[in-house]
Amino acid sequence: MDIQDIIEAIRYNRIRITDHADEEAQADRLSFDQIFFSVVQGEIIEEYPADKPYPSCLIYGDSFTGEPIHSVWAYNEETKWSVLITVSTYAVHASYRLVSF
Repeated sequence: MDIQDIIEAIRYNRIRITDHADEEAQADRLSFDQIFFSVVQGEIIEEYPADKPYPSCLIYGDSFTGEPIHSVWAYNEETKWSVLITVSTYAVHASYRLVSF
């Protein structure tokens, strides 16, 4: 998986945010601009190629203020859309997986 694909999806508004990711962002008081910023300057630290329906990855990056953000993204190669599955300001475990939407 290439982080540039996810960045391009963000730039062209080809993203879906799960209810879970929205709830986690609110709980951690993260704006989506902060999350997107963390992806643009971040790096993939784990990949989950067997995830269904699309491969996903864990991205680590910092917010505008340097706060560490971990986010899990899936990417649909056919449609070029990305899905923000979950986000947190603490380490995310591999138990967060995309199951369906």
